[in-house]
Amino acid sequence: MGRGKVEMRRIENKISRQVTFAKRRNGLLKKAYELSLLCDAEVALIIFSGRGRLFEFSSSSCMYKTLERYRTCNSNSQEATPQVENEINYQEYLKLKTRVEFLQSSQRNILGEDLGPLSMKELDQIENQIDASLQHIRSKKNQVLLDQLFELKSKEQELQDENKDLRKKLQDTTTTSCGENAVHMSWQDGGQSSSRRHATEPYPGVLQHPEHDTSMQIGPTWTS
Repeated sequence: MGRGKVEMRRIENKISRQVTFAKRRNGLLKKAYELSLLCDAEVALIIFSGRGRLFEFSSSSCMYKTLERYRTCNSNSQEATPQVENEINYQEYLKLKTRVEFLQSSQRNILGEDLGPLSMKELDQIENQIDASLQHIRSKKNQVLLDQLFELKSKEQELQDENKDLRKKLQDTTTTSCGENAVHMSWQDGGQSSSRRHATEPYPGVLQHPEHDTSMQIGPTWTS
């Protein structure tokens, strides 16, 4: 059975709508590329999705040239010529708009998106840009690492100096405490020796008599 005719109206299902958009967008971009290649035509295709995402194709090296060509042809076909001020503003608007679109397209290409319509030369240019960006990023990363290493070494030296000062203070405090303890112990020993000496020696002028010395008894000694 052949495919049925698709009714041309908005698809209500969100997932089906997104799938259909992706398929038809890719087909449209492919047809634009084939038309420009087979017929040597200058083709510029701009697509905005429902979410506002931009998709584009340009057969020339820069879409800005095609848009400028379109603007020139369109302005020549108009009967009324816009005022000079409006024309300048419009040109500036086109330049800025084209620049933004070009940057968005370049960003998607660098991220690996929408590479199908690009030629081999354009792919080589993108690859060279990515290589240059990687070299710049690695250089910046190495510089940041070196700066962090230098900062850590400086902090390490500061901590070592602080530790050295603390050790010196601790040694000084220990030496002072040992000296004070030695003086205190010497004073205590001297006081105790003096107390013992005074306790054993009699007071001056006091005669001590032995309690059990028989030779000092007064009176006759009787014998049986």
